[in-house]
Amino acid sequence: MKKLKLVMIGNGMAGVRTLEELLKLSDELYEITVFGAEPHANYNRILLSPVLAGEQTFEEIVLNDLGWYQENGIKLLLNRKVVQIDRTRRRVIAEDGSEAAYDRLLIATGSTPFILPIPGNDLRGVIGYRDIADTQAMIDTAKTHQHAVVIGGGLLGLEAANGLMLRGMDVTVVHIGEWLLDRQLDQASGQLLQSALESRGLKFRLGEQTQALHDAGNGRVGSVQFKHGGVIPADLVVMAAGIRPNTELAERAGLPCSRGILVNDTLQTNDPRIYAIGECASHRGIAYGLVAPLFEQAKVCANHLAQLGFARYQGSVTSTKLKVTGIDLFSAGDFMGGEGTETITLSDPIGGVYKKLVIKDDVLVGTCLYGDTADGGWYFRQIREKHAIGEIRDHLMFGGSSGMEQALGDADR
Repeated sequence: MKKLKLVMIGNGMAGVRTLEELLKLSDELYEITVFGAEPHANYNRILLSPVLAGEQTFEEIVLNDLGWYQENGIKLLLNRKVVQIDRTRRRVIAEDGSEAAYDRLLIATGSTPFILPIPGNDLRGVIGYRDIADTQAMIDTAKTHQHAVVIGGGLLGLEAANGLMLRGMDVTVVHIGEWLLDRQLDQASGQLLQSALESRGLKFRLGEQTQALHDAGNGRVGSVQFKHGGVIPADLVVMAAGIRPNTELAERAGLPCSRGILVNDTLQTNDPRIYAIGECASHRGIAYGLVAPLFEQAKVCANHLAQLGFARYQGSVTSTKLKVTGIDLFSAGDFMGGEGTETITLSDPIGGVYKKLVIKDDVLVGTCLYGDTADGGWYFRQIREKHAIGEIRDHLMFGGSSGMEQALGDADR
């Protein structure tokens, strides 16, 4: 039987995981071609922060080396940015003019950093933080310059700030929110995190907006000006104020997009030959930026590409963890609570421990942990599986002992 042609645009974690899952199910169905905009084989993007911090090397975060592609008969085209999808001819065209025909197309273009639309954002020394090139630029800058400003107090921003500090830079984090990680932590745990990071030497400007970046006189950024007044020196500015699904290619091809490429429960676009997965895809109004949901999508997409066709992606419950050595935090589900919810809290500021559990209709719906995250995985399972917790409510704060697992099992029978 003649093989079908599968082309994948993007060579990141979500897309390559889809290929891995597909090859497990059917390794003879497709002739596979992969276009990668970067000059690297697939690597673990979430481990860029430990690389920046000097805890790992670039070589150690490679997931699929060039040999893997060869062994699986995959044609890998690196440094090839695809600029056009010709849906009529069913071909993709790269910037250098190279083309590939497809019977099925998988778009896995990921996301791009949001660069604040402010004066000076095009100066040298102003970068996003998404790939190996960005990470290497930060490592190189830390060798020759002193002052760094990270715009954004989310996960990526704090990991960048920590890494630059460990590289010897004087780092200030600028965040528009009232507390750090305000999408992943509540205020109490966010303040504990800030205190811990300040004790390490990081500086923060919260509730602050950046108005402009100023030239040092040589075409490189030299300082940051704030909306509410004040200017601080900056030889390096890292934009970590959010990401945007990379939908430009799909939009030009006429595929419906709204905060991501719109996909159904089988990860197909409105063109059934074309799939989208990962940070570029929007499923039921949500574009996921964490790895676990993307790997769940990969299983479903591979199942459908393998023509098995029975799997459906229903969305994901997500959890958060910060990759900063010595800082333990975890959150999942609806940890802020709200109308109709009950909150149980344990707070020990001196010991640096904070636990918050949110319950609704006798089910754990959210948790926020700081300092002691040993039971994070157990709480996450309860949230995802929606166990009734009535029988263990009084002991819920103490986490997943074997006795409580038994009690939950009995309650669900």
